[in-house]
Amino acid sequence: MDTQIKRGLLDICVLAAIKTEDSYGYKIIKDIKPYLTISESTLYPILRRLEEAGSLTVRSVEHSGRLRKYYHITDSGKKKLADFASEWKEIMAIYEYVTREGGTNEEE
Repeated sequence: MDTQIKRGLLDICVLAAIKTEDSYGYKIIKDIKPYLTISESTLYPILRRLEEAGSLTVRSVEHSGRLRKYYHITDSGKKKLADFASEWKEIMAIYEYVTREGGTNEEE
């Protein structure tokens, strides 16, 4: 798969994992696991990139004597998810075109 497409899809998956509640790294990995495998070394750069883009915010909370970073989706991140859902229809149409059986769609 093209790395740019995969990168964009990973960003969307991370945002989807935190769209209903704030979460932290390990839980995000666990929540995404039924759909795809993502490592910590992949996740944390994505989280930093999404934070820099304004798609999420981060807060630190003490948990068992350590600081745990919780990630919260912003309105910008929610818009990114909505835009993806809207664009997905076009992507599926392209997929159907590329994988169709036979020749053209024109009437003979």
